Amino acid sequence: MFQLGKTIVSEDIIEKDFVCNLHACKGACCIEGEAGAPITEEEVSILKEIYPKVKPFLRPEGIAAIEKQGTHIKTKNNELETPLVDGKECAYVTFTDSGIASCGIEDAHNAGAIDFIKPVSCHLYPVRVQEYSEFSAVNYHRWPICDDACTLGKELQVPVYKFVKTALIRKFGENWYTQLEKVASEM
Repeated sequence: MFQLGKTIVSEDIIEKDFVCNLHACKGACCIEGEAGAPITEEEVSILKEIYPKVKPFLRPEGIAAIEKQGTHIKTKNNELETPLVDGKECAYVTFTDSGIASCGIEDAHNAGAIDFIKPVSCHLYPVRVQEYSEFSAVNYHRWPICDDACTLGKELQVPVYKFVKTALIRKFGENWYTQLEKVASEM
């Protein structure tokens, strides 16, 4: 672990390799698991505002889940997440013709309907950020469904932090990322 400003960063994001291999996993991270994507208070407002523009990009099942549960949910632990369809996939998930999970929010963004890309937790994956009162912990989340991404990352020699560069800059800023690159070059 090392510190960059008000973040404590796991060395795994520098030492481990990762490149999403959607043809292998089919976007399982949007489908598997027991919870929706973590979202911030700010993203709650954004999701409420953009929902009418995102709705045309969603599946009927996702629309029904959102209209029943809301654009977000609050868990028993007071954590904010995207809602799920029948306790399974994220309500915002869509599928390509070849069965690969996609994000309706990102689809709307790519079509120019909205400026918001998608929740930052999704954009950062496999990096997870845990907020504490005095600092943020920046960790690599290892999940067996991403084994193919680890293999591809190793083959292409792309460390996690480079794979999620745009998302890390979005979350922490250009200066923070430059400092991260400096640490990586020294390791």
